[in-house]
Amino acid sequence: MHKEIEKLADELLAKNPSLTTLEARSWVELLWEDFESTRAKAGRKYEGVEVTMKIVRHWIEQYGDKLDDFAERYPKYKKMVNGNNITH
Repeated sequence: MHKEIEKLADELLAKNPSLTTLEARSWVELLWEDFESTRAKAGRKYEGVEVTMKIVRHWIEQYGDKLDDFAERYPKYKKMVNGNNITH
């Protein structure tokens, strides 16, 4: 999973060069964990890394250039992206 997160973080940096490498990785980890925990809470079965990568990649393509703006409007996410709540 580490390689997949690094690859997605690189894709996010290409989409949004205003992010730092650490911020891009934090966003990817946050999106990854959010997707997997939401599916689990909904009672859905785990479908593997490939499905999670596909969804996170889609979010990066759609919203990647706006993520830093989103974090500015929602301080909770800004703290998370700055590494305060990311444990990986």
